[in-house]
Amino acid sequence: MATSKIKYSEDELVSALKRNERTAFDFLYDHYSGALFNIITKTLRDEERAADVLQESFLKIWKNIASYNPEKGRLFTWILNIARNGAIDAVRMEGRKPAMDDIDDRAVQNEPDAGQESMVSSSEMKAIINMLRPERKILIDMAYFQGYTHEEISEELNIPLGTVKSRIRTALQELKNYFAV
Repeated sequence: MATSKIKYSEDELVSALKRNERTAFDFLYDHYSGALFNIITKTLRDEERAADVLQESFLKIWKNIASYNPEKGRLFTWILNIARNGAIDAVRMEGRKPAMDDIDDRAVQNEPDAGQESMVSSSEMKAIINMLRPERKILIDMAYFQGYTHEEISEELNIPLGTVKSRIRTALQELKNYFAV
């Protein structure tokens, strides 16, 4: 696609999307579909169904872009919520709880005894990370589980590098506070 050479600021992208410009929608898909697919897949645990929900999400984004209000939050947060809600709805239609709700209450509520070694399982860690705000959770996932550098995250999500670094720092502080005894 020729969209790889086109660059948009968030305001320009939103304006172009609201004018129903195909190149803007292609840009949005190219730059955000990977992150959204990962979130949807983690919720659904089924790549084929996740691909369907991703397409449904982008259709909903296209149809509802006029309702996006930049004063209420960033574009990424808005589209992330659309995708995540689509994934949650798909999980509920299957009759099970979403992955982000798969938290073992005992692991969250019980603190280890004073002499007991504190070990956190992978599933518990994922549950804890899922409690972060979506815009922080995706950054932690990309940086620490998918191996992206801060610069790659900035480029992939079209977020300023300083914002990526400060959100990761804030997310790590939140996680640190969770583990503080």
